[in-house]
Amino acid sequence: MGKFKSGFVAVIGKTNVGKSSIINRLVGEKVSAIANKPQTTRTRIKGIVNRPNSQIIFLDTPGLHKSKSKLGNVMIENAIASIPEADIVLYVIDASEYKNIKKANNNLDQNGENKILNNEDSKIVEKIKETNKKTILIINKIDLIDKEKLAKIINEYKNLYDFKAIIPVSIKKEKNVEEILNEIESNLEEGPAYYDTEEYTDQTLRQIAEETIREKALKLLQEEVPHGILVEVNKMKSRKTKDMENIYDVEATIFCLRESHKGIIIGKNGSMLKKIGTYAREDLEKMLDTKINLKLWVKVKKDWINDLSIVKKFKADD
Repeated sequence: MGKFKSGFVAVIGKTNVGKSSIINRLVGEKVSAIANKPQTTRTRIKGIVNRPNSQIIFLDTPGLHKSKSKLGNVMIENAIASIPEADIVLYVIDASEYKNIKKANNNLDQNGENKILNNEDSKIVEKIKETNKKTILIINKIDLIDKEKLAKIINEYKNLYDFKAIIPVSIKKEKNVEEILNEIESNLEEGPAYYDTEEYTDQTLRQIAEETIREKALKLLQEEVPHGILVEVNKMKSRKTKDMENIYDVEATIFCLRESHKGIIIGKNGSMLKKIGTYAREDLEKMLDTKINLKLWVKVKKDWINDLSIVKKFKADD
């Protein structure tokens, strides 16, 4: 048996490239909210993978995007700050964004800059270059493009940085997932287990509940509502039922930016709120392996995304 290795892995990339799905799949537990909308991940959630010879701690980061609020600024700061703090960087890109890529090595502008990168990609690559971190490039959603296009993407990115590996994956089809863990482990240094081997996240039960409720809202609600959703658990208490079964009483408030959003979240005769609550309860019961009594309320908190007293909650720990 080889020496035990450990380390922190920052998972970075633009919004909607599949970072949270990758972490959840690698960890085997749902530690990060998944929804096909920007700004799903607001804090650096750690997912922990314990292997026979290693412990890998994943730092999920908010997707890089053009910020329009103080919350957005904090999220981008968190994402960038995670790069120098990590031992290894997983840089995730979405293969389907490169469907129009031309011939390999023919995507340079007159100044010799690579045209396949947009501003967000360029910022990430520049930050990786600055820190000179060991970086593994993950090309996700390869099921959405043909092999020829994939080969061109790989070739283009090889010219940008000396990646430790370039791994094409499809989380949806579970293709090459184990290869990611093997590659990370091979690049880790010798080190101790930072967390108990039974743990898979450093989130509190309240944080898990808040993330789960918010994920269900993100998935179910209309496009204009989710960016302004904040979930706060007001009560989380365990007790025994009459049949001596364990149960958690969870009470949470969904805050939104406008009165019109409140109506959408509640839905006709409370139908949408009930659906959010049902899906969240079912997920929490599976994750926590206990019964959940969940009660939800909806309140308006105008412009909370620019309220520093609230936004500071999302700043990464030093």
